[in-house]
Amino acid sequence: MIIPILIAILAIVILLVLIVALQPAAFRVERSTSIAEPATTVFANVNDLHRWQAWSPWENVDANLQRTYQGAPNGTGAIYEWVGKKTGSGRMTIIESRPGQLVKIKLEFFKPFRATNTAEFTFLPDGGQSTVTWAMYGDKNLMAKAMHLFVSMDTIVGGMFEKGLLQLKTVSEGQGK
Repeated sequence: MIIPILIAILAIVILLVLIVALQPAAFRVERSTSIAEPATTVFANVNDLHRWQAWSPWENVDANLQRTYQGAPNGTGAIYEWVGKKTGSGRMTIIESRPGQLVKIKLEFFKPFRATNTAEFTFLPDGGQSTVTWAMYGDKNLMAKAMHLFVSMDTIVGGMFEKGLLQLKTVSEGQGK
């Protein structure tokens, strides 16, 4: 009686591991918006990590968020680290910066889980406006694959990207007035 039950449990575990292992190895989340300001204006608000407090949707999640800045004042080499009870801890490092076109960030999470992803902002001029795209992408380890069976990265961060782009729009368009 006990052996068939153990065999059934083992078969279920093997099936679950197989399903998890066959999940895509990478993810990408992306949102875009149009901002009624030149790309250079919007770019400046992303390229300077000190300015993120004005628009990043994660800045107001934790009232006791501790921030430190290192490296370059902005652009390639600028570093922003955070520690908070609700936000965990991590670091952003700008690894590529092309004025008015691109800001690429190495995004490292330390707590509550370890992960390294890439965040990317692209800026496309459209007359006096800009189309801004915020993307995040990376590889999924076995634990992330298992988690994504129940909730996708798009569900986890997509809404925050939308909120952040709306706040970036408000801040950037307010600078032009």
